[in-house]
Amino acid sequence: MEKLHQNKNMQLLIGLMMGIVFGFLLQKGGVTKYDVILAQLRLTDFTVLKIMLSAVIVTMLGVSYLYPKGIVKLHVKPGSIKNAVIGGLIFGVGFATLGYCPGTIAGAVGNGYLDGLIGGMIGIIIGSGIYAAIYGTLKDKKIISEDRFSGKSLFDSMKGNPFKYTLPFAGVLALIMVIVEWMGL
Repeated sequence: MEKLHQNKNMQLLIGLMMGIVFGFLLQKGGVTKYDVILAQLRLTDFTVLKIMLSAVIVTMLGVSYLYPKGIVKLHVKPGSIKNAVIGGLIFGVGFATLGYCPGTIAGAVGNGYLDGLIGGMIGIIIGSGIYAAIYGTLKDKKIISEDRFSGKSLFDSMKGNPFKYTLPFAGVLALIMVIVEWMGL
């Protein structure tokens, strides 16, 4: 496994393959359609919530199994709650305006939707360019900062087997999905 951790090309290839699978599943789930995302934002169709909760459960349980065995390494990026709030607000404006998040934009482009290509992909490229250009200034003016949570993952603070934390949490998330489905949302 250490060979894989040092082989950046193989990691990129695996990441690309997982991204393709994720995009395929998003498309099959219907969340690359503007109407489905808009219905989620209007709280009339919770397909997006159910798909994302499914992804969270699978990832959380997968990491709970693989991380203690040293099969995966977590690369926690520094940041702060303030950064997350600012980024979340910017993301939310774009999400509400266009009706896509970065993952569903890629799926929408794959479906041939022009709004995903023109508004989404071009918007991501322009937004990323602007962010890269002003990143130094944002950091110098302390708009982007790090706090005491930086560089730590929840898995690092768990004592003992992570499943004692993640299994009950996964159960609660699964229960939420069952309730939402039962309600016909």
